[in-house]
Amino acid sequence: MTAGKETMGEQPIFTCKAHVFHIDPKTKRSWMSASSAAVSVSFFYDSSRNLYRIISVEGTKAVINSTITANMTFTKTSQKFGQWSDVRANTVYGLGFASEPELGKFIEKFQEVKEAIQAQQCGATGKSVTNGNSGAATPVASATASPLLAGRAAGGDEPPPAVSPAQALPKPEVEDMSVHQRAHSVSSTLQGGYATVGRAPRGPLASAGAPAIVDPPPADSSEQQLRYENDRLKLALAQSSANAKKWEVELATLKSNNLRLTAALQESTANVDEWKRQLHQYREEVARARHYAGKGAEANEVEQLRQRVAQLEAELAQKNEELAQITKSKKSEQVGEQETYMLYYSSAV
Repeated sequence: MTAGKETMGEQPIFTCKAHVFHIDPKTKRSWMSASSAAVSVSFFYDSSRNLYRIISVEGTKAVINSTITANMTFTKTSQKFGQWSDVRANTVYGLGFASEPELGKFIEKFQEVKEAIQAQQCGATGKSVTNGNSGAATPVASATASPLLAGRAAGGDEPPPAVSPAQALPKPEVEDMSVHQRAHSVSSTLQGGYATVGRAPRGPLASAGAPAIVDPPPADSSEQQLRYENDRLKLALAQSSANAKKWEVELATLKSNNLRLTAALQESTANVDEWKRQLHQYREEVARARHYAGKGAEANEVEQLRQRVAQLEAELAQKNEELAQITKSKKSEQVGEQETYMLYYSSAV
């Protein structure tokens, strides 16, 4: 803004503390927190343009920059929460107060400012504006001074210090201020009808583009607790998902190992069964041989048995040779005894 405007400044006529919310632009049915904590919300009077505005700044961010019009309606939706629609900003502002009396003071000031704007638009210069603190009535002053401030001066109250728009708003908001003010006349025509502060608009009195009244958000402590619990649950869910994936991999590995072990066990069991079958077969052959030898079987059977015995002797001789090679390093007495045993066994056969 220019130096002259900064010198003239905007005068805050009312200031309170509240938590600021904006309506969700997508759903139009839920609130989004615009401030991290309760911030100062002030009514300003722009003497250069003869306009009233509600401004709230958190750090370098303007969370509220709303030009008040005669058709605006502030609706109390709960004991500590209220809202109003700003067609120019294409949003709905919500304020959460620490107590119901603070909300009541804000509603009174909103209605007071609205009446002053209506008086200015109607050109009734003799119409008074009631001050919420002193109760004095003062005629509406010229466009160079706030009628509300004039009323306070008549009641003996000291006016708040002048604050320039450059101090009230960050730089981007100051640059857009002139554009917003030019849209003031358009926004006034877009809103329809009058409504009583503290009541929801009905029928033709409702604003044309105003969204439905939504429930107020929870208190600051409850909201912070819910956010903390939500973040904690999200973290726990992410950890559980990661652990579940690890467990799935471990389970697949265990299943694969179990299948391999089961296959190896089945193969071993089959081999043991085969060895048992062969052993049983050999025992049966030996039993038959003994039976034929004891009862004097026929000549051909005896011949077969002899051939079988000869075959077994040959196998035995081969095994003995292998055994001799293994025990070659033993003492010569042991070798002699082995040879004597073999000669004796041969003569016996």
